[in-house]
Amino acid sequence: MSEAISWDVVQRVAARVADAMGPSEDYHSAALQSHFDELTAQAEDLVGAATGLRSLAGPARARVTDRAGWVTANVASFQRLLRPVIDRLAPRLPGGPLASVGRVAAGVQVGTILGWMSTRVLGQYDLLLVEEERPEDQDMLYFVGPNIVGLEKRFGFPPKQFRLWLALHEVTHRAQFTGVPWMRAHFLALVEKGIGSIDPDPRRLLEAFKTAAGQIREGTNPLADGGLLNLVAGPEQRAAIGELQSLMSLLEGHGDVVMDRAGAAAIPSAARFSRVLKERRNQARGPARLLQQLIGLEAKMRQYQEGEDFIAAVEADGGMELFDTVWRGPEWLPSLEEVRDPPRWVSRVRAAAAAQG
Repeated sequence: MSEAISWDVVQRVAARVADAMGPSEDYHSAALQSHFDELTAQAEDLVGAATGLRSLAGPARARVTDRAGWVTANVASFQRLLRPVIDRLAPRLPGGPLASVGRVAAGVQVGTILGWMSTRVLGQYDLLLVEEERPEDQDMLYFVGPNIVGLEKRFGFPPKQFRLWLALHEVTHRAQFTGVPWMRAHFLALVEKGIGSIDPDPRRLLEAFKTAAGQIREGTNPLADGGLLNLVAGPEQRAAIGELQSLMSLLEGHGDVVMDRAGAAAIPSAARFSRVLKERRNQARGPARLLQQLIGLEAKMRQYQEGEDFIAAVEADGGMELFDTVWRGPEWLPSLEEVRDPPRWVSRVRAAAAAQG
């Protein structure tokens, strides 16, 4: 894997990009860690009461980190995520000086992405992909201290309320993956199918860029659904990516819905937090907007709203009992088309339930 990407370069570039995007806010790591330890436990109780989902893996663990620490954690995730592609790409790379140039160039690209993202992310549930590697970092909730404190100062957020509200979202994701017995394996299977089988031929990537340029000239956005990944995927991979997108729309939307509902009674400022964070998601312009499209982050941000809209429509028809059908098994999950057209999913699952008696 090191033959394709220089991960040391990733770390250094990410740190420089993060610094260039603005200095980090000072924060007291130990105090913030203690705060999130307490609030994460409180969030688990609130999420369990709101959803009925409770982790089968024991209490959640919170880790407060700075931007560099978040980058380090995500470098590990990127290595695991990209391993199947990079392992097949490595034999195609030239040897000698050209190989070194290629490793550095790839490291600069990945580092730029992670550096920029490190200035934006507040919290993250990190589901690493290989259980036997670094088990101490598995199943972890990350909170990026300087970004959180910076947002609190900028908008005058009450710190304890805002931190509990953030914890609710990440704890909900953990409950989805560790409280629904089949979810983690299903998610990883989709990742492997969608990413692991992609042909990493550089010529194919160049051809994808040409296709994208033509679509742009025709007035369509080739990056709208999934970023570069969709450009290099074949039909089989696109189908898996579509399944992954529909799942993430459901999970991200559910995370926001639970965060708002569970926080409504316990967090007086929850509605304001929700409004400000949604506005923040849509603020990127110019080069930042392009970067979001290239890495598929803009598609991810749409997932929040599409997922919320799906849940609202389903519950308006049949309440939480109908929505909770999604946790029965993979076959009960909505497709991407059904996420965007909830009555189709409602009709399908009601027919399936009736057929089962």
